[in-house]
Amino acid sequence: MRITKPFWVVLFIFTLVACGDPMKAKIENQLNFAELQMEKLAQGLEAGQIRNANLIKEYARQLSEKMPEQRVLVQELAKDAGTSGPMFLNLKDRLQTAKSQPQAFSSSQERLVELENIYQAASRELYNDALSDPLNVLADLSGGLLPRVNSISQAASLQSNQAENYGAGSQLIGNPAYGQWSTDSSGMSFWEWYGMYALISNITDAIGGRRGRVYYGDWARGRNYSYYHDYGRYRYSSPKTVRQQNQIEQKAKKNYRGGTFTSAYAKNRTGAAQISSASRTAQKQKTQFKSQYATKNTSSSAKKPSSTSSFRSSSSGFRSGGFGGK
Repeated sequence: MRITKPFWVVLFIFTLVACGDPMKAKIENQLNFAELQMEKLAQGLEAGQIRNANLIKEYARQLSEKMPEQRVLVQELAKDAGTSGPMFLNLKDRLQTAKSQPQAFSSSQERLVELENIYQAASRELYNDALSDPLNVLADLSGGLLPRVNSISQAASLQSNQAENYGAGSQLIGNPAYGQWSTDSSGMSFWEWYGMYALISNITDAIGGRRGRVYYGDWARGRNYSYYHDYGRYRYSSPKTVRQQNQIEQKAKKNYRGGTFTSAYAKNRTGAAQISSASRTAQKQKTQFKSQYATKNTSSSAKKPSSTSSFRSSSSGFRSGGFGGK
């Protein structure tokens, strides 16, 4: 894939739009930079320039040979090494929504922030870190034959966080690229995988970990470390998704029957190892996003400057099955 919009074109568009509505100018400028960033990421994946994507391919190759019974699931996880995986497609869909559906956002400011998030999420450095989740699912599937990357061992992480062992694939629970929270007949929220990822639930018993439906309240209290939840949630989720997650948590809190409810995000879990400085910066910015995505309101928010300016792009200067199955 070739970059089709050279910098002077982006700058020219920005100059034209800047003569009108300043917010529209910012959005148009950021949209073009986000599109360029996505194209560069696609190029990097296709050219084998993303380290963890290459490791996903290698881990998948080895597991397919050593564990042929898991080949279908392994091949599904291997898609994240390229542009056909759910992580890349999720970013692509968000970019298309931000480009063509301004009505999907509560304000122009929220739309701008979404484009800034997509720009950052598509950076090779941050994306490489985010790939550690599906990569480490493959590592856990190997039963210790393949080492985790950018993360401490599963046993050490479980002990450090006093977490529940949900087995291989637990890093992806709650990640909207791989599944969704559904509601049972009693009103309780449980995790449901998309498509072939439902196979994760079938191997949990064989390699250790809790089997059966994973309910939100139990998971929130006992979840282990994952890159998505502890570093990347506000970069790799749309504002609509974050609001839905907040609503699900409030609903789960109301219906929880296991004692005192604990928020899934009451504290960061430990477990990261050798992640980039960009990810550490993103983690520090989470509290700013919480206030922006907490509600779907705010006519006044469009008038406020973005609170993500310290971590925005350089451009600012100018589908199912359950843990469980369905």
